Amino acid sequence: MRAGRACLFESDELRYTNMRRPGETLETRRVRGSEEPRRRLLMMLRRAMVKLLGALTVLAGIGASQDASAADVIKIGTLAPKSSPWGQVFSVWEKAVKEKSGGRLELQFFYNGQQGDEGAMVGKMKAGQLDGAAVTAVGLGKVYKPILALQMPGLFSSWAKLDAAREAMRPEFEKGAADAGFRILGWGDVGRAHLMSKGFAIRSPGDFAGKKPYVWRDDAAMPVFFQVVGGVTPVPLNIPEVLPNLNTGAINVLVAPALAAEQLQWASKLDHIVADTSGFAIGALVVNSKKIDALPGDLKAILQDTGKVAANALTQRIRKEDDAAFGRLKGKMTVVELTADEKAKWQGLFKQVRGRLTQGTFAPGLVAKLEGLGG
Repeated sequence: MRAGRACLFESDELRYTNMRRPGETLETRRVRGSEEPRRRLLMMLRRAMVKLLGALTVLAGIGASQDASAADVIKIGTLAPKSSPWGQVFSVWEKAVKEKSGGRLELQFFYNGQQGDEGAMVGKMKAGQLDGAAVTAVGLGKVYKPILALQMPGLFSSWAKLDAAREAMRPEFEKGAADAGFRILGWGDVGRAHLMSKGFAIRSPGDFAGKKPYVWRDDAAMPVFFQVVGGVTPVPLNIPEVLPNLNTGAINVLVAPALAAEQLQWASKLDHIVADTSGFAIGALVVNSKKIDALPGDLKAILQDTGKVAANALTQRIRKEDDAAFGRLKGKMTVVELTADEKAKWQGLFKQVRGRLTQGTFAPGLVAKLEGLGG
């Protein structure tokens, strides 16, 4: 027993001698040894807690950063090039929205028909794939068909006449758009429509015979125009298809505002332009109602207020730019000045077209009302 205890003691003494701390007795060392596992566990728990708190802090920082950078984005499609007068106004509008909202609301524009033609853009808005679009009367006709009637040929003789008629019809048109699920933020214009051709002049309706005129595939009015003209089969195309078909000669006549023809590079493929205006091309900024209604009240107000300002800016600027573009085209193309007799023939044709449009395209009462407003 003594030998065994001596060996055990000596073994303990050896461990104590080898591992003792300064001034520590064997008994104290034994007590400390019994507490060591608990201390190790506490230290492990402390280290784990420090790591967990660090991870939570990092995650909290990421979350805060995401919340701070998160913004409601309004995706808007347009056929206009970014460098065009329309694109320049849209860029200013985009900056104004971001600044006024403190970065909480952003506009994202898709230029040059990236979202398809206007019919496709309206379809995407209905499906929730696109929030808004800057469209012409053709696109507006896809939103609420009667709006397209503002662009009937020969209806107005001046911008002032158009402005008065559009303001008179605005409540009805905006309600129709709202009932269809859209909000019109503001109205704008595209320009005065001129007849342009390549290699020949179109002075009267009979000159269309044997020609290859372009009509916008989504337009409900222009096909009726050529039905009344007779003796000609128009070529239906979407906007992105026009330039390639001008290049190949598949089309050689079109009706468009000077500014639009210039910006879309159509004018460079044509060499005759009729000085008289056959109609006034209009447009508007349209947004899906559900998208607007889902915004917080202050952001909704910012979008609507700045949208109205942008539309007004477009109206004033585009009219001036369109006049300037017509001036430039007159210097590059052969200008066709119509005689009084030729003008009378066109006005008679336009009247027939508007009459035909009452047979299934527009309500007779709407056409009659607009003709009265047009004077």
